[in-house]
Amino acid sequence: MLLKYKNFFSILGQWIFFGSIIGLIVGSTTTFLLETNDFLGDDIRLKRDWLIFFLPVGGIIIGYIYMNYGKVFLNNTLNDTAELNNLVIDSVHGKKEVPRRMGPIVYLGTFITVLFGGSTGREGAAVQMGGSVAATVNKFFKVNRVDKKTLIMSGISAGFGAAFGAPITGAVFGMEMSALGKLKFGALVPCLTASFVGHYVTTAAWGHKHEEFIIQNVPEVSIITFMKVILLSVIFSLISVFYCQLRHGIQNFSEKLFKKNHMKRAFFGGVVIVALTLIVGSQDYNGRGLPMLQQSFSEEVPPFAFLGKLVFTAVTIGSGFVGGEAIPLFFIGATLGNALHTFIDLPLSFLAGIGLIAAFCAGANTPLAAFLLAMEMFNGKGLEYFLVACLVSYLFSGHHGLWPSQKIYDPKSRLYNLPPGETMENVEKKKKCTKQN
Repeated sequence: MLLKYKNFFSILGQWIFFGSIIGLIVGSTTTFLLETNDFLGDDIRLKRDWLIFFLPVGGIIIGYIYMNYGKVFLNNTLNDTAELNNLVIDSVHGKKEVPRRMGPIVYLGTFITVLFGGSTGREGAAVQMGGSVAATVNKFFKVNRVDKKTLIMSGISAGFGAAFGAPITGAVFGMEMSALGKLKFGALVPCLTASFVGHYVTTAAWGHKHEEFIIQNVPEVSIITFMKVILLSVIFSLISVFYCQLRHGIQNFSEKLFKKNHMKRAFFGGVVIVALTLIVGSQDYNGRGLPMLQQSFSEEVPPFAFLGKLVFTAVTIGSGFVGGEAIPLFFIGATLGNALHTFIDLPLSFLAGIGLIAAFCAGANTPLAAFLLAMEMFNGKGLEYFLVACLVSYLFSGHHGLWPSQKIYDPKSRLYNLPPGETMENVEKKKKCTKQN
């Protein structure tokens, strides 16, 4: 009995130790990411509109980096850092490994994208840096193969928790991101530790201030309001699916057209973004779009702002630029909710908040993490409505999402006859083959 307790506390201490190390490093690197992105996006790019014309050149640089330095052979397997979050997910499943160079490469690519006006977020870079740091910790301490997967999840948690100032969400996101219908609670301690340490290093140690989105009014609980939230959640889930399908479609088309030449793909994508910017006549949809995102919670924004951001981001990410997709989904959902305020009698900020969370939930396929994010981001307001919104958007998005490498351990409905362990990508391919036949 004494030996069992000794082993228990030994493993517990080990996970807290590893989680703390990963949180310390990822919290610091994420602060660097956030502060640098703010500087490049707000202090430099917004004051120099002409930088957008250099986006195609930036695409060539990003493509060159990934083509020449992004591919690493480990254990006789090609690990391409250009796969971004999909590579991190594959490493959780033990299929591939995250090279240690992945973090620095994605940071550099994200900085170039933000500086020249590509439409991206930042959590993707933070998550990939988290995976890179976890891989380095694994290499240094020679962790076994099973525990290595747990370390990668801890890195994901640290990156997400630090990037959004949501440590509870980050802890669950690390366990929920890689698979549908399965949570590995054995990773809870290191994920929780890494996420909280990363968050407090970013905010308390380095003093970074995260953006705030405030819901001013929440409607009283009623059946009518719940019905409205359900309807809205279906709409938000469908727009999220549309974004995911468009982004994947652009990626597949550009890879086929340019024979997977990353430099040509990104250059062409940069040219398209420049053309779209000139057509729109403003740079509201370039960069992260935080000013309009925050504005959508307090006053009306252009009714088709969500569509502009959707197209800009799909082209940016689909053509080979790098960055996160959470903030663009926040933007799309919040501004669509803002636009629907004209037709649905609910508070403006509440509609924006529901849209933000539901669109993210449908794209990421992480209903528990999305609900916790709503609780942390909006200080627990409207928890009944956000729970319903997350569940509905998750179910109605089907087996679509941001990351094709996500595994489906439990289908969202019995109507889907899927064997356990299929990936999103394989499900999509089988659907296309069925339609063709």
